[in-house]
Amino acid sequence: MSPIIKNMNIKIPTVPLNNGYEMPIMGFGTYSATTEEFTRMISDAINAGYRHIDGAMFYGNEIDVGNGIRQKIEEKVVKREDLFLVSKLWPTFMSPHLVEPTLRQTLKDLQTDYLDLYLIHWPTAFEENMGLIPKDKDGKIIFKNVDFVETWKAMEDCVRQGLVRSIGISNFNSQQISRLMKHCTIKPVTNQVEVHAYLNQKKLIELCRQHDMIVTSYGSLGRPGFQKDASEPVLIRDPKVIELSEKYDKTPAQIVLRYLTMQNIPVIPKSSTNARIKENLASLEFDLTPQDMAVLDGLNCGYRNNKWEWAIDHSEYPFSLPY
Repeated sequence: MSPIIKNMNIKIPTVPLNNGYEMPIMGFGTYSATTEEFTRMISDAINAGYRHIDGAMFYGNEIDVGNGIRQKIEEKVVKREDLFLVSKLWPTFMSPHLVEPTLRQTLKDLQTDYLDLYLIHWPTAFEENMGLIPKDKDGKIIFKNVDFVETWKAMEDCVRQGLVRSIGISNFNSQQISRLMKHCTIKPVTNQVEVHAYLNQKKLIELCRQHDMIVTSYGSLGRPGFQKDASEPVLIRDPKVIELSEKYDKTPAQIVLRYLTMQNIPVIPKSSTNARIKENLASLEFDLTPQDMAVLDGLNCGYRNNKWEWAIDHSEYPFSLPY
């Protein structure tokens, strides 16, 4: 990894992609934030040194993200070419003829001519023209028979048109990856999946690396606040994480983020407070010992917070396999 950004003595390394581009290892996530927060959040993140902004059309805030980015460009804090902008294609738009117009809408909302990375959000296609969460009279999601390989070919066309520099996947399992690799012309650069110390995804990460693809982590903190009930574990409250935070004089969040970035796994934590935005970035300022990395490895219990229950009966449901 090579440092590309220096802000307040914090260097943000980059991870090389298989097409010659590079992704900053620390990104800023934009899932689950209100409109009122956004201009300030994006401003705080860019001021702190973030250049990798991860979003998705499904999050419903790309116009706000675009306004925040535009403000920082107009203030001459950054140029567009300094940024690494990511979005994702939602399952209701996986029919090949919908891929390009959906991407163009994202570009319009973000006020940019191109994306740095565009992902297939999930391998499970949903019925189109019924909103983002199409349901039948019984409240079940309505699926659509779309082969993600055909979706991928439309994504490749978007690269050729210059609408996006890199393309990738999200939440794909080992079989889906292997099938896609047999049929793609342009390789995916990343598979963005839930990865944290409770779900360390070692086998999936190794498979992706064999295909010259990096893994990007979402839910790096174990998705605190998204647990359904008290029976579900909260990573940043784990006694061993707390013990390490005290040993290093760092927050639990910084410990579990550094656990991932020391494995060259990009992370995209979201925070609405300026202090935590900076705190997450500062996790790059220290190293864990190999012994303490092993302690965190030992926490792996296969706990997946995002079970994608909407699509559990879908033929392409990704989590029915071990990885």
